[in-house]
Amino acid sequence: LLKTKTTVCTMVSRLSLLLSRTVPLLRTQTRSVATSGYRLDELPLTFSSPYQSFYKQQNIKQVDVSTLSGDMGILPDHVPVIAALKPGVVSVYEENGETKNYFVSSGVLTVNEDSSVQILAEEAAPLSHLDRTEAQKGLDKCHQELNSATTEEDRATANIGIDFYETALKEL
Repeated sequence: LLKTKTTVCTMVSRLSLLLSRTVPLLRTQTRSVATSGYRLDELPLTFSSPYQSFYKQQNIKQVDVSTLSGDMGILPDHVPVIAALKPGVVSVYEENGETKNYFVSSGVLTVNEDSSVQILAEEAAPLSHLDRTEAQKGLDKCHQELNSATTEEDRATANIGIDFYETALKEL
C-alpha cells in the first residue's frame, strides 16, 4: 500500500509539473493566433496539385470538399482540421458570387486556426474539363484489370481506379 501511495504521489507531481509548463504555452499560442494579422471573418484558400495552382491565399466565401470522414463545408472561423480527400468535387464559392467546381482524385485538406485553408490534391482539374466518354473507358479498363488481377495489390489498385471513375461519372 505504501508503494502504491508513493507511485500515485509521484504521478500527480509529474502531472502537475507538466501542466505548469503546458498551460502558459497554450496561452501563448492563443495570443499568437489572435494577433497574427489574419481576420477570422476571411477564408484565404491555397489550392493546388503538382501540375497546377488554382488559388494562392485568395479570400473566398466557402469551400466544400469530400473527405474520407464525410463531406464538409468550410466557412471562415472553421474549427482547425486535417483530413484526407477522397475522389470528388471541390466547390469554391468566390467572393464575387461565382462558384467553381474542380474534380480531385485524392489529397489533403488543412484548415488552420487563422481560418486559412490549404488543399493539396494528387490530381485536380476543373470539372468542365472532364470527358464522360473517357471516364467510362477508364472505368471499363479498371473492371477488366480487377477481373484479371492475381494479387491483392492488383485488386486494390483496380478498386481505387473503379472508385475514382465511378465518382467522376456521377459528378459529370
